[in-house]
Amino acid sequence: MSQTDSKKSGESAPRGNISRARSQARRCVMQALYQWQLTEQSYAEILAQFIERDEYQTANAEYFAELLNGAITHHEVLAGRVVEFADRPWVQLDPIERAILLLGMYELLHRVDVPYRVIVNEAVELTKQFGATDGYKYINALLDRAARAIRAAECAQRSSR
Repeated sequence: MSQTDSKKSGESAPRGNISRARSQARRCVMQALYQWQLTEQSYAEILAQFIERDEYQTANAEYFAELLNGAITHHEVLAGRVVEFADRPWVQLDPIERAILLLGMYELLHRVDVPYRVIVNEAVELTKQFGATDGYKYINALLDRAARAIRAAECAQRSSR
């Protein structure tokens, strides 16, 4: 395995590199989910397009594929879970917010190995960069409420420290 292959897969890379590669994967997934909402292209079509993009080259490819496929495959369930914690219907959310919330909710539900704080913080950072001016406050509040319900034990353990 070459050094480049090692970095892409996340094997034997320093922890900071893995975190950066996952952050980049989330960024690409958010963009891909935004595109998916607007174009209704298939997972395979979007994946093929993103593989060619420069920013994809520094992303954790496996993580990207899992998150994108999971968010698209389970989008109806994920959107329903988001609405449980939202103050407005799904269709009234901005497409960027919807993409970030699909991603965040997927990770909260399916990637229990990732601390909820990481998921919320990454979503907030994406919203600050791509969303409306104060959209990050909404994303933060919504995902925090969701985390307290979905990962109650993890949240309780963290607050008892």
